[in-house]
Amino acid sequence: MFFSKYSASGNDFLLTHTFKYQANSYRDIAKIICHRQKGIGADGLIVLKPHNIYDIEWEFYNSDGSQPNMCGNGTRATAMYARDFGLAAQKQKILTKAGVINVELQEDMVESELTQAVILQKDIIEFNIKWWLIDTGVPHLVCENANLSKEDLKSLRHKYNANVNIAKLDEGRVIARTFERGVEDETLACGTGMAAMFYYLFKQGKVSNSTLFNPASGENLYLKEEKGKIFLKGRVKKICDFIYQI
Repeated sequence: MFFSKYSASGNDFLLTHTFKYQANSYRDIAKIICHRQKGIGADGLIVLKPHNIYDIEWEFYNSDGSQPNMCGNGTRATAMYARDFGLAAQKQKILTKAGVINVELQEDMVESELTQAVILQKDIIEFNIKWWLIDTGVPHLVCENANLSKEDLKSLRHKYNANVNIAKLDEGRVIARTFERGVEDETLACGTGMAAMFYYLFKQGKVSNSTLFNPASGENLYLKEEKGKIFLKGRVKKICDFIYQI
């Protein structure tokens, strides 16, 4: 099978496309090729499929084969892959399990209009720290300025069945840390996680409505809110094409 590898601000994905519509057929392949020692290695697998209304419909798989409703950086990587292979233009509509995501490309910068954030629960106390649980396409547990180990984050991920995020304000920017379910580790970036962190801080008046985020990858991402929607913007780069013998 033919695949390409793209990195969206640190989140890396393996992508392929098909002109046949066949749902939920790539779970086992995702577990094989996303494995960092036994396969190519990636945070997730994205399969682009045709749609009679929208530019693209996708199947998205985490590296463990699970299928989340959304992935913010995944939509940005998808849009660049679709443009590179002539499947869609600069402005695209991508159908995900969380709904339709509007994406726009400007050279190597890609901006996704994410789904509306929903606060599921406020003032959760864990490790003597106050957290919010926010859905930005997938659920995220969010706090500020916590110094917790990876094992602590892992325990919260399983307790709340959510991604776990820590935001740290630093001279006008936000340093972001995320433990992702489905990958079951900290990742270099998480688009919906940064959206949840932005929403958490913005609703409390701690950041302006156009904020620079630096995830573990060190790359720059920009988040803002317009008419209730959160926009995520950053660079995407193609790593390689390859053929993998399944």
